[in-house]
Amino acid sequence: MDIRQLATFHKVATLLSFTRAAVELKYAQSSVTAHVKALEESLEVNLFDRLGGRVELTDAGRRLLPYAEQMLALAGEARGAALGSEEPAGVLTVGSMESITSYRMPPLLEFFHHRHPALQIVLRPSLCAETCHALRQGMFDMGFLMEAETQHPGVQTEVLGSEPLTVVAAPDHPLTRAEKVTTDDLRATQVISAEAGCAYRELFEAELNDGTGESLPFLEFGTIESIKRGVAAGLGISLLPSVTVADSLESGTLVTLPWTIPFEVHTQIAWRRGKTLSREMRVFIDQTIKFLSEEYARRP
Repeated sequence: MDIRQLATFHKVATLLSFTRAAVELKYAQSSVTAHVKALEESLEVNLFDRLGGRVELTDAGRRLLPYAEQMLALAGEARGAALGSEEPAGVLTVGSMESITSYRMPPLLEFFHHRHPALQIVLRPSLCAETCHALRQGMFDMGFLMEAETQHPGVQTEVLGSEPLTVVAAPDHPLTRAEKVTTDDLRATQVISAEAGCAYRELFEAELNDGTGESLPFLEFGTIESIKRGVAAGLGISLLPSVTVADSLESGTLVTLPWTIPFEVHTQIAWRRGKTLSREMRVFIDQTIKFLSEEYARRP
């Protein structure tokens, strides 16, 4: 086994695709297949199950993955030490929700672009449960979570801040005339939401369904921007992170409904518990805590 084979294995295991791994590594697909086959032959095990168009890690592949990560991280540090370079370099794959990627991370990404140009941050759209799974499987180096819970099996987290939430409606929505909006009021109106699996959507849905004995229909829109447009058009109300609606509230295209939100979610940076942190991961974690903790302190 050699480092190049391990790097190819790691990329295929991360993407679960030989084709996409070849594109990202800038190899011919036949080269990716050859690297993995050579590694399998040297270890005398199958690392992937190829089921039609799908690729999955075998039990042996899952056991190898954390060791491959450690060896690749050490190889990177050894290369930097040999070259006398202390500059973080390489690729970090980070799972993140749309609200964090679009509204919280730009200053952080700008910092890495200018300060550490040799370090490439690859963002993968992912909901919280998917991110935790990907971290445990070694498919992501790091991830961002927005959940009520701050303890996750097999995952280490650092809380960056409590994420303020706001219920919004169009300015002419009937509920905007109420001095106080109750949960029963919200149950009687159309709700526009993100897709199932979004933590704050699930908390909101549970609150509205509590005691009713029935599941209330939510109108699902694909992105936060499409949700905001739907709300502004009068199609319903929505619960969203306050940072995502700040501009719309300031411009008057949306207004806040006076409903007391009975739950709280926390934005967290996460990585696999027990994982050996590379220099690049430590830099990313430290700078994320610095930038985003200050951002949350300023609100929203």
